Amino acid sequence: METILIVDDEKNYLVVLEALLTSEGYEVITVDKSIDALEHISNPDLDLVVTDMKMPGITGMELLEEIKKINFDLPVIVMTAYGTIEMAVDAMKKNAYDYITKPFSNEELKLTVKKALEKYRLVKENRLLSEALSDKYRFGNIIGKSKSMMEIYDLISKVSRSKASVMITGPSGTGKELIANAIHYNSPRKDRPFISINCGALTETLLESELFGHEKGSFTGAIAMKKGRFELADGGTLFLDEVGEMPPPLQVKLLRVLQEMEFERVGGTKTIKVDVRILSASNRDIRDDVAKGFFREDLFYRLNVIHMEVPSLKERGEDIRLLVDHFIDKYRDSENKKIELSTEAWKALYNYNWPGNIRELENIIERAVVLNSTGVIGIEDLPEHLFERKEELDVERFIPMAAPLQETLEHIEKKLILRALKKCNNVQSHAAEMIGISKNLFQHKMRKYNIKI
Repeated sequence: METILIVDDEKNYLVVLEALLTSEGYEVITVDKSIDALEHISNPDLDLVVTDMKMPGITGMELLEEIKKINFDLPVIVMTAYGTIEMAVDAMKKNAYDYITKPFSNEELKLTVKKALEKYRLVKENRLLSEALSDKYRFGNIIGKSKSMMEIYDLISKVSRSKASVMITGPSGTGKELIANAIHYNSPRKDRPFISINCGALTETLLESELFGHEKGSFTGAIAMKKGRFELADGGTLFLDEVGEMPPPLQVKLLRVLQEMEFERVGGTKTIKVDVRILSASNRDIRDDVAKGFFREDLFYRLNVIHMEVPSLKERGEDIRLLVDHFIDKYRDSENKKIELSTEAWKALYNYNWPGNIRELENIIERAVVLNSTGVIGIEDLPEHLFERKEELDVERFIPMAAPLQETLEHIEKKLILRALKKCNNVQSHAAEMIGISKNLFQHKMRKYNIKI
């Protein structure tokens, strides 16, 4: 629902315009003092200003100039009497969208308003697309060629074409929001907004206001009307991150919105209808919360029409090299033509468990790139916790007392080689680095144990 501000010192025009535009389905704000309009023009939810030209205090021309300083793209329609056409032409030179003369034709006004709003909608969409650079959310920015990631790509391709709700689960730091972006930007809704909100980062009151918006004066601090995320995402996608943290009272309200696709702002009575696709994410299995009574079962089934499980980084070790190369390219200075890792550094990265997943890996590579001055990232550029001593192999427990030495060593060596190949997606040079031997020696041992790939 678009929001229009009408500014006129003649109250009868305000009444007529408010009735006319409200009947067209617009949100209308009226002020009869031009100075009061200044309180509203910074509102990001404002879509159009209709202002009279001659007013006491701040004139319509001065108001136009202030609006263009704050939001140059916001359209302004100027109303003028018959005797001030020259002023209207001057207003057009100062980037007013259009002008209409008093008394005006209702149909002319409605058509002018409709065209102004359509133009502004396109401007906002183009701005969003250029800021988001939708290409960065295509599959090419989700790094990985492991089997589990190929399955994720396939699922993204399938679910993007539908309107079904998708729940994305997986440990923190695995890229759940990136996947949600990929679903949106590969869907028919890609030219409409992608709006996200972290349900675990706000109190219940603030979360309700952020989701559904609020009316002016609905609570202390509500100094102006504010549109909620549902309204901002109309026609597009709303991503509910950490949805499992949503308080139970809000779960009830969310369920109703998902069922009817309509709601009222906090403190409001007007029903607002929207068309929004819902994607959600959680770092845990919400089925456990449902079983314990913390999360509504009916809401869970609404959100979990399609389920995507994102693997942890330790489950897709063969993607580490791809991710490292990607983050080096991302953070290296343009002057640094090449940065590589030493064998010891690669070994440390492969052997680490990555509790923080991709987010932790990115943080470590960014740090290493910043600290490094030689072009080769060594273990001295990596944080100490990557090298914390692991527990030694319990020989007494895992190897029989009478096990023949040579046969046992060969068995373990073969297992290590097979595991390294699997983790490195059968790239022999990478697998050799992982277990700390040369590529030639690695290939010799593959022949020795008749390992074929």
